Amino acid sequence: MSLFLTVLAAGVITYLTRASLIVAGDRVTLPDQVERALKYVAPAAFAAIAAPALLGGDQFAAFGDDIPRIIAVVLAGVVITKTRSVPLSLFAGMTALWLILWVS
Repeated sequence: MSLFLTVLAAGVITYLTRASLIVAGDRVTLPDQVERALKYVAPAAFAAIAAPALLGGDQFAAFGDDIPRIIAVVLAGVVITKTRSVPLSLFAGMTALWLILWVS
């Protein structure tokens, strides 16, 4: 029962936090420092997703096995540098990885 209440409380708190930002969206202005910091959220999220997959968890990459992943990450990095689009870079990287794995 305690686990259920904990999960329920976490869900309610998450919902209220997100809903408050949606409801108060136009009425609240964020400080300039926060606005500047929010520009780094997407690259940080991308790095948090890609780095463990590329480095194999708690160890360095085994380059013989991870060459397709490394190529896909480099391609995604080039795409995000040129377009500044996280979804497009994720699409390009995943497509490249799937194609390389399919061909090999």
